[in-house]
Amino acid sequence: MRISVVIPSAPEDELRVVESLKRQKEKIGQVVVVRGRNTSKNRNRGGRAAREDFVAFTNSHSSFPEDWSENVIKFFELHPEIDIVGGPQLTPEGNSFFGRTSGYALSSIFGAANVSKRYGLGKLNLSASETDVTSSNLICRRVVCENVNWDEEIYPGEDPKFIADAKKAGFKVAYSPDIVGYNKRRDNFAGLFKQIFKYGVMRPRKESFSQTIKMPLFLVPFLFVLYLVFLLINIVGNLFLTGNVIGSWGGSGFGWVLFFPLIAYLLLNILFSIYESAKNKDLISVLVLPLIFATIHISYGAGMLGGYLRKFK
Repeated sequence: MRISVVIPSAPEDELRVVESLKRQKEKIGQVVVVRGRNTSKNRNRGGRAAREDFVAFTNSHSSFPEDWSENVIKFFELHPEIDIVGGPQLTPEGNSFFGRTSGYALSSIFGAANVSKRYGLGKLNLSASETDVTSSNLICRRVVCENVNWDEEIYPGEDPKFIADAKKAGFKVAYSPDIVGYNKRRDNFAGLFKQIFKYGVMRPRKESFSQTIKMPLFLVPFLFVLYLVFLLINIVGNLFLTGNVIGSWGGSGFGWVLFFPLIAYLLLNILFSIYESAKNKDLISVLVLPLIFATIHISYGAGMLGGYLRKFK
């Protein structure tokens, strides 16, 4: 059993992943590089060109430890009933301080909820879903590529759609903590905001609102952004009408109630920032983590809001 590795890449991208593929203990059977602007189309072309038993999908800027391919083969030998397996995409050594810290946030339950499993070492799961795996470290039996295509109208967020379509087609998906990959993180707030915002925009394009409701955690950032918009409108209205930030609500002081969700969020943000910085033995990261958490939550929620506005325009 051998692996074909498909690397979709923009024309100008440097293929950093190739060096780690050359160092594999279990030699890679085939490396397929497909360049173009449409990542999903590149993956579909690469999948059709693959000739080995297994087809792995990754990114040009990813990297793998030397035992990655060996662990992939071992997994499929132990679990012949599984058709697709993915592993965690961890933050590589040498990432910038911001990139390293954003990795802590993404792997935190507070930062990314159930999707955080993608970014940290979890437990073996032989009934995985889109919340467990990503396209930077995903291996399929070739028959999967012959029957399921990557949606060429969706990017980013095409990997959850691919996994959902594969499961609908009857293929079984797993997550293995032994199949580790590394993925470079964004180096600044603007890059992180743009990345997560795009994920949010694509959620309404990927599925209907009734489907999203079945996974309510995806709606939390969206509802939080709606709350912030309402709060801002309320503050501006009070300033214009009364000259005060908080309305009197008949002199009862009830206007403070509107701020309770924000206060609760800020407290949770600070507590999880302290916890994650201590857990990762990187105490200085506590200075940046609150802002990174907020960036992730607000950008995803704002992206979803934008996605719904476009959808129902």
